[in-house]
Amino acid sequence: MDSIFQHFRKEEQPFIEKVNSWVKDVEDTYAPKLTEFMDPRQRFITESIVRNSDLTLTAEGGFHDAERQRVLIYPDYYTPTKEDFQIRIYKVNYPQKFVTMKHSQLLGSLLSVGIERSRFGDIQLTEEAVQFAVAQEVSEYIHVHFTQVGKVKVSVEPVLNTEDFIDVKEEWTEALHIVSSLRLDVVIAALTHSSRAKASSLIKAEKVKVNWAMIDQQAFEVEEYDVLSIRGYGRFRIMSIEGRTKKDKIRVMIGALV
Repeated sequence: MDSIFQHFRKEEQPFIEKVNSWVKDVEDTYAPKLTEFMDPRQRFITESIVRNSDLTLTAEGGFHDAERQRVLIYPDYYTPTKEDFQIRIYKVNYPQKFVTMKHSQLLGSLLSVGIERSRFGDIQLTEEAVQFAVAQEVSEYIHVHFTQVGKVKVSVEPVLNTEDFIDVKEEWTEALHIVSSLRLDVVIAALTHSSRAKASSLIKAEKVKVNWAMIDQQAFEVEEYDVLSIRGYGRFRIMSIEGRTKKDKIRVMIGALV
């Protein structure tokens, strides 16, 4: 266990223990284990642990290239199907002529009906439609209780045809950054083209999230696949850490969401 922990952050240890328990259960029972929706960092950790066992895994989020996905851990003889992931896609009906729906509004309203964030996946919005992915086990509850977004009355209905799923492709532009360390304040300074003092003030003001969690420690170190959100500047992803320069600086490939 200690050999696994040393590769990840201290605060990730409870999640690692959870994944290890899933692996043990599958090994003991020979029955597949379906997780709730995971962000990319959680899936990376899960894949790293499962890779060191005799099991395998597959992820699915409902939408094409979904960011949040459920993971199925299973013995190598098992062949998973789409139905194994138990994901339902719902369409939100609302007065489109008078209301512009925002991602944050929809997310907040889904949480307000008592559903944990891990129970639903991506929220996809276009000018014409709003859809979201949800775990099948709470889909009926959502259908009955999710009736309002802010002050706007809404209703939901399942989208049964995969051809009708919204396919909003995220576009990332990648750039190589040379930084002195992987400290959060150093990386934020590079991304915002500002000083470390300015970066530190953004962190202290709770304007920075790493993997969807508020981080207020300047010395926090980023890792591959981390997603950084900087209020006023956008969203970034650590694509890869590509070694050091001759002057011992760190080469980091970082994507910016267009």
